[in-house]
This record gives sequence, structure tokens and C-alpha cells, in this order.
Amino acid sequence: MIPQRVSLLTIGAKNVKNLRLFYQKLGWAETEISSDQYAVFKTAGVLLSLFPLEELEKDAEVKLISEGYKAVTFAINVDEPQQVDEAIENIRKAGGEILRQPSDAFWGGRTAYFADPEQNLWEIAWNPSSVFDERGAMLEF
Repeated sequence: MIPQRVSLLTIGAKNVKNLRLFYQKLGWAETEISSDQYAVFKTAGVLLSLFPLEELEKDAEVKLISEGYKAVTFAINVDEPQQVDEAIENIRKAGGEILRQPSDAFWGGRTAYFADPEQNLWEIAWNPSSVFDERGAMLEF
């Protein structure tokens, strides 16, 4: 049996130092092992790491896509609908590219999209049926 959990997400970064600075501007806390060569940010339940793209390619023994938007979306789910708008404003100030302005979704929530400086896609969403644990990790939506 393989444990059904996600514990670490790694973004292959073209420039770890610059991408790290963006996430620092969002106010995200890092672990003590973070540096301009490898950075790890604490989130609710999952660690987000930034690893040099060329090193990730060597480690995985594959060639990765490095240009344009990737076919993966990360999501930050918030507690209240107005937090979507507030988050997007903070992301804009930190230098994120706003792809979709905050709007009400057909499924009853509120959502917006942005890209970090290396075009990794992120969604900010409020879902009225989301359930979080005491750390802020999503249990249900």
C-alpha cells in the first residue's frame, strides 16, 4: 500500500533566488534549510520546495518543460470570499501576474488565477463547503 498523502511539492526553478524572493514577498515562512540554491516554504500540511530545474531534470532523468505555463495548477483555498480579492491584491504587489481577476464561480464559490515569475499557475479560491483542520490543511471541499 502506498500512503495516500502529498507531503512535498517541488517546483523546478530556472532561478531559485528570484522565485524564492517572490514567495518571500507573499509573506511565506521558510524552513531553516532554505537558501538561494534550494528553498522550502511551510504551508498547511505540505511543504513547497524550489529546486534548480537542471538539477531536477538530472534527479528525475527526464527533460522538463521550462517555458510557458505548465499543465499543473496549485491552489490556495481561503476561508472567506473577500480573501480571494485580498490575496490577489497582495500577489499583484509582490509581482505576480494576474491571469484571471477575482470573480464568482458557477459552482457557488469565488476564484482567481495568477502566475508566479516563472509562470507556475496558482488558483486562489473560496469554496463555501470547504473544511479545514486546525492547521489550515484542507480536509474536504
